[in-house]
Amino acid sequence: MKNHETVTLVPTKIACIGRIAHPALLLSAYYMSFTDLVASPQYTLQNTLLPLTALQVAYAAICLPVAGSNAPRPKRAKRTSPKPTWQVPSISATLIALILTALTVPFITMLMLLCGAPLTSHLAETMLMSAHLALLAIFPLVYIYGLDSAAWLSVTALRHPLDEVFGAYVGAFLGAWLGAVPIPLDWDRDWQRWPITIVTGIYLGYVGGKALGGSAFYGKRIEFD
Repeated sequence: MKNHETVTLVPTKIACIGRIAHPALLLSAYYMSFTDLVASPQYTLQNTLLPLTALQVAYAAICLPVAGSNAPRPKRAKRTSPKPTWQVPSISATLIALILTALTVPFITMLMLLCGAPLTSHLAETMLMSAHLALLAIFPLVYIYGLDSAAWLSVTALRHPLDEVFGAYVGAFLGAWLGAVPIPLDWDRDWQRWPITIVTGIYLGYVGGKALGGSAFYGKRIEFD
């Protein structure tokens, strides 16, 4: 895949279905677990981590091109039979993407702490929230780009054109930031406890950014002028 270009999703019928079903499943699962999240944030974030991993892996395997899948290859003689447009990604590629994603969790946690997360309490909740954010925002990008430094520079500098995957990345982090707004307000609600509103913002921002990046803002770039 060329650097700084929008991501083209796998052109199959099952990928189209997966693209629609994925955000619906995410929000449905989050809605059903919200009461438990309010009652016990750490327990719920921990117990939903594995199902989220499975859902993200399925989404990537069905809908996204794996790293290197569009790399230039030596020309070969033409064949009369049509070439397949998609193949099942190897387990090793998925595992490597998951491992690399897991390595980002400590850095996201430190970012959360620098932005005001509790340092002497709720550290487990902050780390679990960071793991959810990494699986949502980081894993699909790692799956697509691997260790492509030019692509990652484009992503982290927010110079990458918007698409479904990069839009979801931006939306998730923006949602996390906006999700912190209700916490200090004097409403005395159970759902204002750390980190419930931030996790909610992450999920809503991810789905919203995914939808807008893949449609209305597809191909556009974030302007800072």
